[in-house]
Amino acid sequence: MENHKLVLPGHLNHYGFLFGGNLLQWVDEYAWIAASLDYPGAQFVTVGMDKVEFRKNIRNGTILKFVIERGRVGQTSVQYGVLVFRGNGDKCDNELLFSTNVALVNVDAYGHKLALPRCMEERRLD
Repeated sequence: MENHKLVLPGHLNHYGFLFGGNLLQWVDEYAWIAASLDYPGAQFVTVGMDKVEFRKNIRNGTILKFVIERGRVGQTSVQYGVLVFRGNGDKCDNELLFSTNVALVNVDAYGHKLALPRCMEERRLD
């Protein structure tokens, strides 16, 4: 899955750079959307990100490109790799800014883990 986001003035800190928390929110949101599309009817919560390291500064007006790919699949959880690029439309300007893996678990209304729906034909790794 691929998505884009425009960095606006309200996303910036007092130095004019993107707040890291905004980037993490978008990464989490897009991973959740990918999981929800892959597993209709599941109720996902995020349980973790494997690495958070901000490699480059991001300023106002930057168009971010998010590439989300399903990774490891378990009985109750799934992991998505998220890559964030500077994607301002110039094919030469596809610089990797951030990457992480987001782990999500399927839960019931009480927060207890549930098996993933079997609507996806896939190989389970655990």
